[in-house]
Amino acid sequence: MKLLIILYIFLLFQNNFPQQSELSKTVNYISSYIASEHFVNLRNDVGDVSAADSIFIQATKFTNGNISDALLALMLATVPYREVPIQIPFLNTIVNYPLTAADETTFLKKNDNLPRFLFLDSPQNDYGDKDKLAHFFGSAFLSYESHIFDLGKLIGYFVEAFEESFKVQSSVDIRDLDVNDYGRLFGNLLQENKDLLPSQIFLIRSIRFLRVTI
Repeated sequence: MKLLIILYIFLLFQNNFPQQSELSKTVNYISSYIASEHFVNLRNDVGDVSAADSIFIQATKFTNGNISDALLALMLATVPYREVPIQIPFLNTIVNYPLTAADETTFLKKNDNLPRFLFLDSPQNDYGDKDKLAHFFGSAFLSYESHIFDLGKLIGYFVEAFEESFKVQSSVDIRDLDVNDYGRLFGNLLQENKDLLPSQIFLIRSIRFLRVTI
């Protein structure tokens, strides 16, 4: 039931997007950028944190500076899944709702290239924190769009819910929820400072991690 409520809220945002074709174009553009050799070389040269900044910069340029459109597309482009399962009430039937995504080849290459070492405590393995950008940008989008109610936390539960449904993880990841909070901070601060970059918020989280561990 929690998954249904969260998805309905998400789809409400998606259906209210001015032009679905423009959203698809932006998602395709971001996905193609992440899948490109240029992006791979950039990650190798400047690291994953700066590469994440470049994704945000490219998205805002493509949307002509429309932060809201960019953040929504960034969330969809960085989610490493093509579909989300929706459980139909009373029928115990699961329908896979397709998310806006690039073609299969680009989608898989994009997933391979997603930045994974974003924080000092990022797991040092092949997966790392690949899923954290979706949490971060999704929470930022809802916080940026929220003028009356603070809906930023809901996107985190949305991502958590379908990750659990896909059996990516068996329980809620506290680090995911933590990153959601920093995404909300990013969205709130963007309302006042459009030049803010994700890396500046990542740095705040890493400094906090250092203080806790020292």
